[in-house]
Amino acid sequence: MSEVFERPASRSINLWVYLGIPALTAIILLLLELTSLDMDIARIAYDPTAGQFIGRHSYFLENILHDRAKQVVIALGALSFAGFIAAFFVECFKPWKRELGCLVLSMALSTSFVTPVKAVTAVQCPWSLTEFGGQETYSELLSPRPPTDKPGRCWPGGHAATGFTLFALFFVLRDRRPRLAKAGLIFAFGLGTVFSVGRMLQGAHFFSHNIWTAVFCWLICLGAYYAVLYRPVGKQNRVVVGEPVAG
Repeated sequence: MSEVFERPASRSINLWVYLGIPALTAIILLLLELTSLDMDIARIAYDPTAGQFIGRHSYFLENILHDRAKQVVIALGALSFAGFIAAFFVECFKPWKRELGCLVLSMALSTSFVTPVKAVTAVQCPWSLTEFGGQETYSELLSPRPPTDKPGRCWPGGHAATGFTLFALFFVLRDRRPRLAKAGLIFAFGLGTVFSVGRMLQGAHFFSHNIWTAVFCWLICLGAYYAVLYRPVGKQNRVVVGEPVAG
């Protein structure tokens, strides 16, 4: 016997909040390029006596907070993909097929965009700059890159994206589990922030690199949600679970 599950209508999206805040953040970040804020924050984590960032060779920051933590998030993505595939065959997963698909799509897009954008922008890492014991010349985000044999690969932040990709949890749960959605949002923001600070202490990224990453991940997850899950009142759809009854 088949069971019909009606997916709840989506709560309305306030574009002034969901798009306005990221847009305002981007404008502020562009204006910050006119200041020395990135450099000032990086200098806090730099030890001129040792000639390196205070977390440059930290076992915890590199092996635990970077490598192991990234593997945990990758495992979560793999489990999400497995759940999505299972939703085609396993009854208890079927009502969540769209949500699982949206989660997989969001996580895939908000992590895979980083490498090609890094290659195009060629922004140097703090640890590569002459100001911090390196050999490369600093340039603002929108400025031409100085000639070099080693183009940078540091904008946006890859490890920050590993944390901020979990903004997807908020969007996947917002219509069916609002409280869990808020918890997911807090968790994603907190994890992305911790990952960002860890890499800043190592000299891998400037402050603004990570904020840009959060903006991109948010917009990607929002776009995936809007395309896959968003169903305003009157357009919610039904999901048939189980085998239909023969007439």
